[in-house]
Amino acid sequence: MGLFSRNKPKIKVQTSKKDGFSGWVKCSGCSELIHANELSQNINCCPKCDYHYRLSMKQRLQLLADEGTFREFFDHIKPTDALNFVDTESYKKRIEDAVNKTSRDDAVCVGKCLIGGHETALGILDFSFMGGSMGSVVGERLTCLIELAIEEKLPLVIVSASGGARMQESILSLMQMAKTSAALAKLHEKGLPYISILTNPTTGGVTASFATLGDIIVAEPDALIAFAGPRVVEQTIGQKLPPRAQKSEFLLEKGMVDCIVKRSELKSQVAFFLDFLTKNERVFEKDELAKKIPSALKKLLRIAEETHV
Repeated sequence: MGLFSRNKPKIKVQTSKKDGFSGWVKCSGCSELIHANELSQNINCCPKCDYHYRLSMKQRLQLLADEGTFREFFDHIKPTDALNFVDTESYKKRIEDAVNKTSRDDAVCVGKCLIGGHETALGILDFSFMGGSMGSVVGERLTCLIELAIEEKLPLVIVSASGGARMQESILSLMQMAKTSAALAKLHEKGLPYISILTNPTTGGVTASFATLGDIIVAEPDALIAFAGPRVVEQTIGQKLPPRAQKSEFLLEKGMVDCIVKRSELKSQVAFFLDFLTKNERVFEKDELAKKIPSALKKLLRIAEETHV
């Protein structure tokens, strides 16, 4: 053995770093390490700070709809590239990529289901499909859903998660703002309730139309809700926005949303609203204080319900 020789190490040294997901995630809210399994078991909410991560459309359905009751409608309406739009790549190619990525054909799913036993018209925007953007298909499916709710006298629930109107469809996407708003006006005339659920993020033309026209507007905690993002607003008005402006808690304080509901309580809260808005007497019958409510008050509430006051 030479003077400067050394034995070959018996410990196996890994020369290249293995790629792959270890399962640990740094929380965007509290910066603590949490495991992906913990997130999935906690409805995609951080178990330490309750930061609400996005849900897929399938997860949102499982959260809200009674098991096995959802039936999808109007999925025959498909997106087309009417303008032959091309930016860095063609709109047709973007749609194909989004379809391959999500296994969905557009950014909205609509249908009927039971929520806490109440038959409900339900629409859900899927942010993973081109940022939940509203194009002609989203507007048409939602309008058809609203018309179905009117025809069958059903309450309406729409869950929004969107970056706004889809730029690749230009004026065709902007027209969906007017179309959905007009349909909701007809729903209101019939005295049918509409509950709008705003999740992170809800922005642009979606915020400026159907998302903020609900009879009751519910938001998830810490959700970004705005027409234009904070940076664009600051550049436009030339001054800084207040801290946490455009977050759901700030908007609750200013009266733009009616309540903030944690995801774990969302279904029960929506079911309560549906119960109260469609069958007031059932709420009273369940309440132990019902016996103390004068019959005259019940009569007034019944009259108010019939006249949609």
